[in-house]
Amino acid sequence: MDTLPIDAHVPRIVDLLKSHRAVVITAAPGAGKTTRVPPALAADSPVLLLQPRRVAARAIARRIAAERGWTIGREVGWHVRLDRKFTKDTRLLVATEGILTARLQEDPLLSGFGAVVLDEFHERSIHADLGLALVREAWRSRRDLRLAVMSATLDARQVSAFLDDCPVVEVEGRTFPVEVRYDPKPIEDVIARLKPEASGAMLCFLPGAPEIRRTADRLSQLPAMAGVPVLPLHGSLDADAQDEVLRPFGGRRVILATNIAETTLTVPDVSIVLDSGLVKVARYDPERLIDSLETERVSLDSANQRAGRAGRTRPGVAIRLWDSRDRLRPHSDPEIARVDLASVALDILAWGGDPTSFAFFEAPPPAAVDRALTLLGRLGAVDADRKLTSLGRDLARLPLHPRLARILVAAHGATTAARACALLSERHVVPPRHGATACDLLSAVDDERSVPEHVIRIARDLQKLWPKSATDALDDDEFRRAVLAGYPDRVARRRAAGSDKFLLASGTGARLARESGVHSAEFIVAVDVAAMPFREGAPPADPLIRLATGIEREWLQPTSAEIRHELDPESGVVRAERVELYDAIAIGRHPAACDPEAAGKLVVAEYLRRGPADDDRKLLQRLTFAGLGESFEDLVREAGRLARALSEVRLEDALQPATAHRLAEAAPATIRLPKGRQVRLEYRDDGGVAASVRIQDLFGVTTTPRIGPRRVPLTLSLLSPGGKPVQVTSDLEGFWARDYARVRKELSRRYPKHRWPIDPASGS
Repeated sequence: MDTLPIDAHVPRIVDLLKSHRAVVITAAPGAGKTTRVPPALAADSPVLLLQPRRVAARAIARRIAAERGWTIGREVGWHVRLDRKFTKDTRLLVATEGILTARLQEDPLLSGFGAVVLDEFHERSIHADLGLALVREAWRSRRDLRLAVMSATLDARQVSAFLDDCPVVEVEGRTFPVEVRYDPKPIEDVIARLKPEASGAMLCFLPGAPEIRRTADRLSQLPAMAGVPVLPLHGSLDADAQDEVLRPFGGRRVILATNIAETTLTVPDVSIVLDSGLVKVARYDPERLIDSLETERVSLDSANQRAGRAGRTRPGVAIRLWDSRDRLRPHSDPEIARVDLASVALDILAWGGDPTSFAFFEAPPPAAVDRALTLLGRLGAVDADRKLTSLGRDLARLPLHPRLARILVAAHGATTAARACALLSERHVVPPRHGATACDLLSAVDDERSVPEHVIRIARDLQKLWPKSATDALDDDEFRRAVLAGYPDRVARRRAAGSDKFLLASGTGARLARESGVHSAEFIVAVDVAAMPFREGAPPADPLIRLATGIEREWLQPTSAEIRHELDPESGVVRAERVELYDAIAIGRHPAACDPEAAGKLVVAEYLRRGPADDDRKLLQRLTFAGLGESFEDLVREAGRLARALSEVRLEDALQPATAHRLAEAAPATIRLPKGRQVRLEYRDDGGVAASVRIQDLFGVTTTPRIGPRRVPLTLSLLSPGGKPVQVTSDLEGFWARDYARVRKELSRRYPKHRWPIDPASGS
């Protein structure tokens, strides 16, 4: 074996683990920590080496076997999700972190191993955080269990403190110089230009599988790239395709990879790294209750890790496809702070712990734990006391997210359901539909010929794990019901027939993607919902439902019910109904009795919105004239407090008795004339008072009537027998003396049948 920088430190690491039982190892890329430390520990007892990715676990097992002359499946082996190659005699087992969690549920003390090594811990996957916390419990209970945490970029002090201040070993790496350049151009143009410079592999980092496929298509159309193999490397490829990339090639080739190749994996003969500077990051949106895979800028430590891939075996070049003035954030967020924690909560419960008080390496937000337990409750995995149910134990035994495990259980392990779960767990892109369907997911898996071979293989493995006999007698309705069982919180209702707009159960809106074939269902399960990218200056866009499953209304049981009141704007009457809800979606309505207070609030709000009616304004003017400070808003709130219709609101009824009495004295609504006629008074904004009166009704009235304590003279609009204005005056005595004779002459001519006395004051 070649000598590596870690070799000189291995004896000390072994001794520290014997004396302190735990150690943190920070080693730069190329130091050899992954292939040298675990085999050294395996000399004393079986070792479990944990890796964050399946492809890395297999590659590392092969490399260790090659260095040591061991046989895969005997001295060294691997165990990843739905893929294992080891025996009871295996001394060094390389596994993914999720496998550790499953083993701890069956054997909390890890009695089959003498040492556990967590590698590449800096990636801070959710399973790594959980694995470290669970292993620490076993480590504290077993005096003979040793624990090593290794990483190239790691806050060693934080991990050391978590492991009772264990020792830290720092190891220099062996890397060749890497020239870093910046070139913000399309990646395929840069690849073609660098082809003559490349003597081995060009490793190109792209954010995801779709971007890899598009780049590969564009490269295939460039004459300069003719004859150069272009190989993809991402998590949704099958094991054989992933392993093929890691075999020595001996010539020029282009590797288009996600961040799966960022650490641990050594792609042979890399001389040039091209970095798009982008990465797909899983995030959970607690407001809309949706998972998303967002494209984001890489952190600085990730960019440095990527560049280092070019200097593992020779001097290299790293081309960063962004401007050199751009500034990256130093570190990535740990998964536990940004993803759905349902799997973590279920694992802790199955292990025998309480997610709300569990001693995490870095505690997640309490609200995130609560949301995870709520979802597990919806899935039937926990009871009302948040204790694990028998169904929850069944879900925990399946190597799937609890949602997908619930689908498989509800479908009794049926083949189509197993394929659907495999497809979703592998994040495989579902081809767009051409035509209508009731279920996008079923359409994608019901024909085996259209399903990728590795997905078929995973589906078969899932069926083998099904504890009962799997069924194939699953009709379309049963399949759709199973999907609903796995995504009970993702129900959505179409806002209108033929519309692509939906209301999600979370209460937010969403749009159906064009590629979905679920064109007519009113109710759906939004299986795959993607958040739309933020655009500067534009309002937030509704998320996109990329995979939908139509469901029937009668399959939904109300989660709550409430009495809703609504005011009909035309009639002005409040009506009530009992609304049955599925989360935020109304699924049933029935007439109900009005609650007076609730109805009153609606009436008051609408009355205030419309503003004072004529009678209201007259009352308010009287109150102002009388010096009584009653506001329109206060009167409406009192008068409408228990009203069920706008017509029931009478502001005068809201006056206190003492106020009403003072108003009647200081600003009466009417005045009685000598002949007994009641005349309505008009109170004006300028403080005056007016009335329209027929001249004949004033015969015998010698002085101008005065109103209120301030004795405000009444402005009289004098009317003819036909109701037409003749004169306006606030000096009745002056009118009789100066103007009446002229007016009498005119009125006598026009109304000869009426009596017009010469002396109006006496009426004779």
